[in-house]
Amino acid sequence: MHGWSGPDSLKRNYDGCAICNSSWGNVWEDVDGEHLFFCCDLCAAQYRGLIDRIKQETGWGRIDSIEIAGDRRGRTCTVAAGDSHARFLFAFNSDGRLLRFQRNDRPAAV
Repeated sequence: MHGWSGPDSLKRNYDGCAICNSSWGNVWEDVDGEHLFFCCDLCAAQYRGLIDRIKQETGWGRIDSIEIAGDRRGRTCTVAAGDSHARFLFAFNSDGRLLRFQRNDRPAAV
């Protein structure tokens, strides 16, 4: 998994922008103690909102890993904290706020 710099760092599956994996841009934000690259301010706002909503939904104080898949029409993420795991479906509006967010702990189709 990319974006991982040690046992206390958030593991991510992207090398580029933390939300869309783009390599252009130059926005750096601290999110939950992690210094992360984003291609634009909109992606940074989306990521912060997503992390906050996941923590609210799960009751977790910290997220150890996040894997994001999908595109601007809709994404999924699988998150873990210790031995706990959760999966969510989500989409953002044009302002970067969550438009749709639902838990989906069913296994992914193979």
